[in-house]
Amino acid sequence: MDSQEFRKHGKEMIDFVADYWDTIRERQPLPDVQPGYIWNLMPNEAPKEKETWEAIFGDLNKVVVDANTHWHHPHFFAYYPTANSYPAILGDILSAGLAPIGFTWKSSPSCTELELVITDWFAKMIGLPSMFLNQDPGPGAGIIQCTASDSTLVALLAARARAVKLHSQGQSWMGKLWKSDIVNKSWQLIQKHSSISNGSQAAHDSAKMINPDSSLFPRLVAYCSDQAHSSVDKAALLAGVKMRKLQTSRGSNYSLKGETLAAAIKEDRAQGLIPFYVVATVGTTPTCAVDDVASLGKICQPEGIWLHVDAAYAGSAAVCPEYRYLTAGTELVDSFNFNAHKWLLVNFDCSPMWFRDATEAEAYFSVDPLYLKHEHQNTAADYRHLQIGLGRRFRSLKAWFVIRSMGISGLQTHIRSMCVLAQRFADLVAADSRFEIPAPVHLGLVCFRLKGENAASEKLLKLINEDRRIHLVPAKAHDIYFLRLAICSTKTTSDDILFAWKVICELTERVHEDII
Repeated sequence: MDSQEFRKHGKEMIDFVADYWDTIRERQPLPDVQPGYIWNLMPNEAPKEKETWEAIFGDLNKVVVDANTHWHHPHFFAYYPTANSYPAILGDILSAGLAPIGFTWKSSPSCTELELVITDWFAKMIGLPSMFLNQDPGPGAGIIQCTASDSTLVALLAARARAVKLHSQGQSWMGKLWKSDIVNKSWQLIQKHSSISNGSQAAHDSAKMINPDSSLFPRLVAYCSDQAHSSVDKAALLAGVKMRKLQTSRGSNYSLKGETLAAAIKEDRAQGLIPFYVVATVGTTPTCAVDDVASLGKICQPEGIWLHVDAAYAGSAAVCPEYRYLTAGTELVDSFNFNAHKWLLVNFDCSPMWFRDATEAEAYFSVDPLYLKHEHQNTAADYRHLQIGLGRRFRSLKAWFVIRSMGISGLQTHIRSMCVLAQRFADLVAADSRFEIPAPVHLGLVCFRLKGENAASEKLLKLINEDRRIHLVPAKAHDIYFLRLAICSTKTTSDDILFAWKVICELTERVHEDII
C-alpha cells in the first residue's frame, strides 16, 4: 500500500468507523456468537500471496464488528465505561502514524514533553496537591501508564524495594520514619534533579546500587479493602508478597477505615511480618465505595508504609468541584492513579499516575545500558525509569486533543449527565417494592437486586444477558449478590434508562413465574 492508496483507504476506514457509531443503536450490545466462531470464517493458514484491500475490508463486519461486544452501545451497562470520542480516535491515528517508541527523552522529545504537561493538566483538573506536579520543584512527577493494574504493580514494586532497603538498615518500623536520619541520608543522592527532571549523575549511580534482597519478601505484607479490584491481588501474586484483605462493612458503605488498618498492622507485626504497602480504592468495582484515604494516610506516612490510591473509575469525577472529595487526603499518599480512559472521553489506554517522590521509585526501576544513554539524560525526563516496560506509546496526544476539544467545562457536563442518568434509574428501582438497593448510589453506578435469596437475582441476570437487549454484570459484597447498572455510553439517554427498566421488569416477571 503506497501513500495514495493509504489516503483512499484511510478515508474509507474513517467513514466505516463514523458509520459504525452512527448506526450502533441498530445492533445488540452483546453479539450472538460462541467461542470458536472465527474458525468457520477464516482459513487455517495465512495467505501465501497478498490480498486486495477490498477483500480485507469486505471481511471486517463478519469477522470483527458483528462479533464484537459493543461497549459504546446505549444499552451497554456492564463493568464501568471505557471512554471514546472522535478527538481521541484522531489522537490515536496520529500516534500510530508517527509511531515513536518514547522510552527516553531523545527517542521522542515531543512524546515526553507533552506527557509532562498533560499529566500536570490532569492533576490540576482533579485537585491533586502541587507536590505531584512535574512543574513543582520537589521530587514528585506524573506519568501515563497503560492501566490502573500497571500502576498498582509499579507502586507495589517500589514499595517492596523501599521496605527491604529500610529493613536492611535496621530502621524501626514503629519510629517516625520520615524524620529519621537513616532515611534522609538514603535519599540525599536521589533528589528530583535526576533524570526525571533536571538531574545529576549521582542519582543514576545510586540507582544502580539498589538490588532488593528477596529473602525478606516472605515477611512482607500488603493491605487492601475486601472490595479492592482483582488487579491488586494479581500485583501481590506477581511480586511474591502477602496481600491481606481487610474487612469493610455495609454500615460504612464498604469503606476501609484507618482504625481497621492500624489493628491489622499491630496484629501482623506481632507475628513477625513487615507491613509495607496499602492500596486505597476510590470507587471500588462492586459498589463504587471510597476508602478513607485521609485516615489511612495518617497511619501509613509515619510508618513509612507506601500508600497507593487506585481511583481508576471515580477519580475522573473529581474534575467537578462537587466531587472533589474524591481526592481528599491525597497530600498523605505516595502514589495516585486514575483511568482517563474510563470517563474523560480518552480511549484506552490512558492511565495517569503520580508519585510523591518519583526519584525514590526511579531508583528501583532504573536500568541504564550504554545504548539507552544520551547527552540530555541528566537534564531531561526519561519515563522508562517509572514503568515496567521499555517502550511506550504517544498516549498524551489523544488526551491533548480531547481536553482542548471539550474543555474542562465540557468534561464536567459529560460526567454530570451520566450521574443524573444513574440517579434516574435508581429512582425507578426504589419505587418498585420487588427490588432493593444494597449499596448507596454513587456517581454513575447503581447496585440493585431482587429482595430475598441470591438465587432470584442470579436468575434475573441470566435472563437479561441471554435476552441480549441490554448487558449487565453482577457483583457480590459480603455474600450479597446484586446486579450493577453502570452508565457507560455517551449515547445513553433518559429513554434508554426507561428501556432498560422495561426489559428488567419484563424479565423479572419470568423470574417470579419460575420461582412460583
